[in-house]
Amino acid sequence: MANHRLDTRPAPARRLVRTALTATALAAALSATAGPALATTASAAPAATSASTAAAARPGAAALARAMTQKGKPYAWGAAGPNAYDCSGLVVWAFKQVGVTLPHSSRLQSTRGTAVAKSALQPGDLVFFYTPVSHVGIYAGGGNVLHASRPGQPVKISPLSSMPFHNARRI
Repeated sequence: MANHRLDTRPAPARRLVRTALTATALAAALSATAGPALATTASAAPAATSASTAAAARPGAAALARAMTQKGKPYAWGAAGPNAYDCSGLVVWAFKQVGVTLPHSSRLQSTRGTAVAKSALQPGDLVFFYTPVSHVGIYAGGGNVLHASRPGQPVKISPLSSMPFHNARRI
């Protein structure tokens, strides 16, 4: 019998598969909350309902999962996907995938949603850099941020501490 365990794949492939599965699960949870049948079906499992509610309440987490699928794509000023991105364009694209419209400007994005202290960041929060604000990324957890940084650099994960933090917002 062939060994089909993901553990036999190289680490980057395992992460890509895990990210794709997470994005698929979050998309399914969000779709479930939009269907009228969910509200009227008494047989819906409580665990599924609470997972759907959590996903709907945290569009940032779902947007992060979508944005992670774009790692490695090139930077292009003014681009908002799906083939290339600038920093705010990556955020616009990721949140659009989960039904949230944001402006294509890091400065304007920095005023949307709810303010979040750096110490209270959760995956999916928007993190803004420099004064005045001129860069945005999506907090990926573990002190890291997913972002489209500059020409010649693909969409990537970088340490949050590698750029001057300005503020953070939760959408």
